[in-house]
Amino acid sequence: MLRAVKKKRAYEDIVKQIRHLVEKGKFKRGDQLPTERELSETFKVSRATVREAIFLLETMKLLQRRQGNGTYVIASSEEALVQPLAASLFQEKDDIIDIFSLRKIIEPEVAYLALKNATPEEINELEEILKDQEKEVANGKNPIQTESEFHHLLARMTKNRVLERLLLALVDLLGKTREKYLQIEERKQKSLQGHREILMAIKKGNGAAARQAMRRHLGAVENTLFAKRKK
Repeated sequence: MLRAVKKKRAYEDIVKQIRHLVEKGKFKRGDQLPTERELSETFKVSRATVREAIFLLETMKLLQRRQGNGTYVIASSEEALVQPLAASLFQEKDDIIDIFSLRKIIEPEVAYLALKNATPEEINELEEILKDQEKEVANGKNPIQTESEFHHLLARMTKNRVLERLLLALVDLLGKTREKYLQIEERKQKSLQGHREILMAIKKGNGAAARQAMRRHLGAVENTLFAKRKK
């Protein structure tokens, strides 16, 4: 899967190769990379060059070095695609309200397209995610993982890879905001109820209701998080 690289700025070629393999699912989340020595022999570069590439991949949140235990892939193929997109579209100085507003424009349409293109298996998967979220809420846990999985699956159900990547980038950028929102019990319940309404509309085949349910769901989040800033 890997091949020798050119000497000039070789670390960039290493980054490109590894990122490509993660994007294609050849390297999966949790996989351990070969050792630095093995990588240097494969790429025919120094171990210092390999370390430079790994450091850059760590900053991209694709790899993680674990002291005494090797280097591991920590991103899924979808996340590997999202990271460069998010970096090119958004800046740290961008206002979080502006980013969230874009999500409000996109996600109602995502819910509609998900309904139009959903398979029975995908609808069942949505139900399973919702059951897991219910368990997390019942046990007092922060359901940020299942909350993300629900929205990610909706995006995948659209069958539009560009739209899916854009939504994943937006959701990833708002990760800290969503984590904060879901720390309070009442908000956990609101998120769960919002997801129930979206799923119900999808199961009924009601596109207008799916759009509206998503708008209500995101509106509830916006009103809670940004009310003070908008005054």
